[in-house]
Amino acid sequence: MKTATFRARPVALPLALAVCLTALSAHSQTELKEVKVTATRFAEPASALAFGVSVITAEDIQASGATSVNEAVIKLLGVPGRLDTSGGNNYALDLRGFGATADSNQVVIVDGLRLNEADLSGTGLASIPIESVYRIEVLRGSGAVLYGEGATGGVIVVTTKAGIGVQRVNSAQLYGGAGSNGLQDLRATAVVASGGFSVDVSADDRRSDGHRENFASTSRGLAASAQWSNDWLRIGARAGRASLESGLPGALTAAQYAQNPYQANSTTEFGNTRKQNSGLFVEANLGQWQLAADANRRDKKYDSLSFGSPYAYSVDAANYSLRARHEGKLGALGNIFTVGYDRSSWERTITQSAFTPIGTLATARSSAFYVKDEVTLPGAGTRLSAGVRTEKLDKAEGLSAADLGGTQRAFELGISQPVTTAATLYARIGKSFRIANVDELSFTTPGVPLKAQTSRDAELGLRYRLPKGHFDVRAYRSNLRNEIGFDPTATGPFGPFGANINFDSTRRQGLELEAKHALNASTDLRANAAWRQARFTGGIYDGKDVALVPGKTLALRADWRPAAGHSLNAGVNWVSSQSPDFSNACKIPAYTTVDVRYALQYRNAEFALGAANLFDRKYYTQAFGCNGRTTTSIYPEAGRIVTASVRVKF
Repeated sequence: MKTATFRARPVALPLALAVCLTALSAHSQTELKEVKVTATRFAEPASALAFGVSVITAEDIQASGATSVNEAVIKLLGVPGRLDTSGGNNYALDLRGFGATADSNQVVIVDGLRLNEADLSGTGLASIPIESVYRIEVLRGSGAVLYGEGATGGVIVVTTKAGIGVQRVNSAQLYGGAGSNGLQDLRATAVVASGGFSVDVSADDRRSDGHRENFASTSRGLAASAQWSNDWLRIGARAGRASLESGLPGALTAAQYAQNPYQANSTTEFGNTRKQNSGLFVEANLGQWQLAADANRRDKKYDSLSFGSPYAYSVDAANYSLRARHEGKLGALGNIFTVGYDRSSWERTITQSAFTPIGTLATARSSAFYVKDEVTLPGAGTRLSAGVRTEKLDKAEGLSAADLGGTQRAFELGISQPVTTAATLYARIGKSFRIANVDELSFTTPGVPLKAQTSRDAELGLRYRLPKGHFDVRAYRSNLRNEIGFDPTATGPFGPFGANINFDSTRRQGLELEAKHALNASTDLRANAAWRQARFTGGIYDGKDVALVPGKTLALRADWRPAAGHSLNAGVNWVSSQSPDFSNACKIPAYTTVDVRYALQYRNAEFALGAANLFDRKYYTQAFGCNGRTTTSIYPEAGRIVTASVRVKF
């Protein structure tokens, strides 16, 4: 067995490091407010955590011109994203190098609602109305104790303005945008508040011809929330619906891509998705205790014509959570104690298929208890944390002879230590897990059931707060056993044409650098750089990189306000090459994109003109084939997209 060395290769980092060193040496007179995050399930100061959390605010989103949650995470944090073949501005994010199974190895939460599906379909972050978003928090690395199965890569927590319960004043906002590829983008939000009561409504309608033939899409969303609060209690209800209709142009061969990357392999295939959700929530502050509860239900209907065959299903899902937090003293020690219970159910019914009997049922259920305690020592400010989760899981698919179930456990131990008034060192270790989803367990090697995937996780970081910014650097490693994934060379139900298997040992490790700084009153800088390695450390692929994982990424951004009411924003994203296959015989080339946006604020209106992929680079992030050392099954990305927009606030 080969042993991977943990050595940062500074190919993508020098420019970002230079930006950070500039920030460290800059002089400023204004102190930043303490940042609090809610990815910990209750609001906590980010400076004391034993892990890294990246925060994107509503102001960041507006300045960048991002039109969806996934676009904001890609542009502002440099997280690799792959074009989702379902269309409609959807992308699959990959926090820490899991490639094709990234969605199954990271958790997405929106106002307490877990969006992850129990099959191989994506989370569809583009369906969240972007104008309603108050903050996006990306918890780097395992969140298994607090969020359970499938959180080895991290957790994305989206909090809406209604979900945070702030800005309870009468207001409204309208946005209209038009641009390349027939883009028409309309959005509206409103808040009606009186006394302790408030109602939030958001709606959006986005239409585009798409950047390829047969890739036109229409997406619509509507969300509403009503709540009442006083100085100790907040209670409310929410509901929403979203739809996406998109053509499916299919993959291209290398020859087709070279000839015309915007052609379609299919001109008749399509996919339509409709979602609805509803929920209740309550939060109470009772002295040293904070209590919270959520109950959410959602349903999804999908119908398509793909690979020449109709396919449709419906999903009914629910999740419930109870949690409590106590902050007090144990003698001279500060102590924060958190305990919670999560329960979820998910059920999919096939309603149309050429290969699967109508009515075939797939189910996934879980129930979990977790507890976490954090102790702050007097004097030096040392904070120690320990947490454990016990989760009972059960998954079944109607055509599979084997069900999956049992009890899995996660734990973590952490420490954060202030070393100066501005700098904090932190470290943690832990264990995370996942079991196969219902699509994976139904397509395996006959007679070989899938085992649970487990990971031993470690992270070491430095957090440095500046008067007008911050600088974070993190090193991490996750050693996985029985990683679940699709091997195209394995023997499956139809012979040696691929199957979902437990791979031999694999490893994820890397170095992440993040910096944000207000250079002066008119200029803000942001940098995110990463070196990551996702590699097999045993078996037939020993020493090979996991497919669809770029080894290096770099994102630089500058926001400049040259005069009152004027802003110019620019960003550069670079992603290194990656392999579409486990044998690493083929490559997806590296690519660089540049985005710019100019905005003029006049009274209560903002007029903006932006360009994504300014230099019209031809590139792709998604490919699934390798034939004679030539990459094939290619899904091209868009060329230059110019958008003009108007936003009016009332």
